[in-house]
Amino acid sequence: MTAGPECAKLHSTPLTYPEVVTGDHGALANVLVYVKSGLGNYRYDLPTTPASLDQVGCMYEPHVLGLMARQKLDIKNTDPIMHNVHPVPHKNRAWNQSQPVGGAAIETEFDHPDFAIPVLCNLHPWMRAYVFVFPHPYFDVTTKAGTFDLKNLPPGTYTIEAWQEKYGTQDQTVTIGPKESKAIAFRFNAGG
Repeated sequence: MTAGPECAKLHSTPLTYPEVVTGDHGALANVLVYVKSGLGNYRYDLPTTPASLDQVGCMYEPHVLGLMARQKLDIKNTDPIMHNVHPVPHKNRAWNQSQPVGGAAIETEFDHPDFAIPVLCNLHPWMRAYVFVFPHPYFDVTTKAGTFDLKNLPPGTYTIEAWQEKYGTQDQTVTIGPKESKAIAFRFNAGG
């Protein structure tokens, strides 16, 4: 944050870019886990609650966010500093908008599924979040404890994928029976 002294003043200690965030026993946070295949072509109700992305201490929170296509997304600026919100999607319309101090939340949505959309701030080049847009509700981001939950997944055989910013992706196949739940785990190798 040396390029933005106004941001450095918001922190009592130096910050580390949250590319790899670990918890106890090597648990990995900010891993996006989702159903990659096996759902068919069903339609799903959109959540009534908007997803939320905030700018806090000149960092985006959360760092990794999942939402459904056409679900509302509120982007806030709780910092005492002006920011610029610049999503760079692969399949949706790119845009770039300033967000002043105390300004209203930017309300937006993405029309099409799109993965690992970088959300930048052109004023503070270290600021980056990743947004994933899905056609279904079966996704979650791991906590610092490394946990995730794909709730209410109907019976079937699925490919589940885990994405991590530095370590890439991993897939597993899982079969879920009626009224059944299963635990799966992904292991990423920090050595490459």
